Amino acid sequence: MSEITVAISQEFLEAYAQIPRRKQGKVMNMVTKFRENPRSPGLNYETLATTDPNLRSIRVDDEYRTIVLKPERGNVYVLLWVDKHDDAYAWAFRHRVDIHPQTGSLQILSSSTEQVADEEATHTIEEQHDTRETQPICQARERELLRLGVPEPLISEVQQLTSVAALEALSARLPTEALEALMFLAHGEPLQEVLETYGVPDTQTPVDREDFATALQRPDSQRRFRVVEEEHELQHMLQAPLAHWRVFLHPSQRQLVERHWNGAVRVLGGAGTGKTVVAMHRARWLARRLVDDMADDGQGRILVTTFTRNLATDIEHQLRELCRDDEMARLEVININRLVSRLIKRDGAPRLVYPSDKGYQQAWKRAMQLQPDDPDLPASFYGEEFQQVILPQHVMTRQDYFRASRAGRGVALNRRQRAAIWPVFEEMRAQLSHARLRPFEDGVFEAISMVERGELDAIWSHVIVDEAQDFGAETLTLLRHLVPEGRDDLFIVGDGHQRIYGRRASLSRCGINIRGRGKKLRINYRTTEQTRRFAVALLEGQAIDDLDEGSDSQQDYRSLLQGEIPQVHHYPDFDAEMDALAEHLKFHLARHDKDARESPGADSCVTARTQRLLDRIHAALQTRGVTTRPISRDTPDDPEQEGVRLATLHRVKGLEFREMHIACVNAGVIPAKHTGRTEDPVEKRQRELNERALLHVAATRAIERLFITSSGQQSDFLKQ
Repeated sequence: MSEITVAISQEFLEAYAQIPRRKQGKVMNMVTKFRENPRSPGLNYETLATTDPNLRSIRVDDEYRTIVLKPERGNVYVLLWVDKHDDAYAWAFRHRVDIHPQTGSLQILSSSTEQVADEEATHTIEEQHDTRETQPICQARERELLRLGVPEPLISEVQQLTSVAALEALSARLPTEALEALMFLAHGEPLQEVLETYGVPDTQTPVDREDFATALQRPDSQRRFRVVEEEHELQHMLQAPLAHWRVFLHPSQRQLVERHWNGAVRVLGGAGTGKTVVAMHRARWLARRLVDDMADDGQGRILVTTFTRNLATDIEHQLRELCRDDEMARLEVININRLVSRLIKRDGAPRLVYPSDKGYQQAWKRAMQLQPDDPDLPASFYGEEFQQVILPQHVMTRQDYFRASRAGRGVALNRRQRAAIWPVFEEMRAQLSHARLRPFEDGVFEAISMVERGELDAIWSHVIVDEAQDFGAETLTLLRHLVPEGRDDLFIVGDGHQRIYGRRASLSRCGINIRGRGKKLRINYRTTEQTRRFAVALLEGQAIDDLDEGSDSQQDYRSLLQGEIPQVHHYPDFDAEMDALAEHLKFHLARHDKDARESPGADSCVTARTQRLLDRIHAALQTRGVTTRPISRDTPDDPEQEGVRLATLHRVKGLEFREMHIACVNAGVIPAKHTGRTEDPVEKRQRELNERALLHVAATRAIERLFITSSGQQSDFLKQ
């Protein structure tokens, strides 16, 4: 007898997340028993009179039932759905599970898919003939559509579609892999390119449509079905069902994760495309290889680093849910600033500081006393020059400054002018040294020197970098030094559209060669297409880099989810804005299901540009009777804690909520006033781009609904 295969579908996890918490324990017990022995008589299988003879029902208790795929042939058992008795049966009557005749993937199909056209589809097609658009948007033959995973009964309907709106109306009846391919066709991508990316080979061997075990191994099946091999994995899947992205990888994501690379890899992708998910799965995959490598002797370790401390905290928390203990023992998660501090730490070493540090500002004030009259430059110029030229290039002497590149600076300087202003920077270093302080960038160069001198051993065999767009050139150069160049050395994910810290850096100029290993994710799995369009519009017309020597566009970036158009509201003053916000939040909280896994307010977040403004919003909402809970910078958010979440625009990076409220998008707030404190036109453009990116990032945290409010004078970003 062949080995039993037990799998769980993404739909099951989504349904499980919606049932009352008091019932979830019973479902979990049933699932555990099911996995241990799916043939157990105690499971109480019931035959269903549905269009799919392979569907069965399993009793959870008097009220709830689970729908299971139990084919007559083979030993495959798949958990498909869980719900109240009548609702579960209704789901089973509306769906069937089939193996696609061309792709061989397992698909859950709506029963209406079996009809030539139901009333809604017929109405949609009839409407199209009344429009000016008569050209089909998916000009492909039946064989080609089958290669893309389109179900046979829907081929004719797909060939008649003449608008993106009609395709969106059909989306609920299409398997995800087919919808993705058709969406790119509808937006003008050449058929041959879509077939190369999404289609199975035209020479695919014949598909056995009763071999469910083989179907589960297909890449397109694995994006929504997971074969459960370990009890540990099953428990995590049920304990955090809304985070099913940890389990189900898109084939394009899996291709990046589960393979060996002959060098550094760079993965681009817009917000919501799963870059961080890919990075975490890559970390786990490498960790498992190290654990299984008997010759490793327990020495191999993986560094996972990102830009901010709170993002590192969130990633570590998620990795602990994803990985086994022996895998986690091979991983070290730390943000880049803490990593540098640790690498160069020794007794008596100067403390690393940043421009916001009081000691740094005092040293700068003293250094500026040496500002010359000629050339006549504004005070802002000196700070920008120190941050963008002196520190990143480790300029230590006047001769170094003469040779330093000033590309990207808006004010040209000749040799005489550089010599005249150099004493200011020299004095700044002297003041910092006297106070036992060191700029962070100098600490990075010290760590690089220590590696070059052999004072730092090769601690890590692999390095994974998240949010790489926010790393400076010096930190990327350090990471290149920290891991030996070779197979699976560096795995770098990022998105220039989300650069909210720092400035552009080129991987190749930092010694990181990604030639032939630059990849891109193009499907947004978090936000609706309506929210994606709003967020992308905030950056329209802006030149965005690809983290190397090229440019990156969001024209080929799509979401398959449909939802509400983001709402933008303006109010006469702050109090009126808070009245409206409080009223909406109270309505949202009143609809909360007391049996839901999350506590009231945990799925909603209010964000604002600064902590001071957020504190003001916090007080206003509390006065109006809305319970709030600030998100900590140091610990992951606990969904069981009650209260609408509060966070700055910077803090929400890496998080997601069903409802996002971006408040006080006012003139002078976004972009922040400090963006105007420069007379350098290049610097002004860069700061404005960072502010636009900040708003873009916050908007893309919304899963279902996005609300943007302002009061007084509205930000120009919204007017545009």
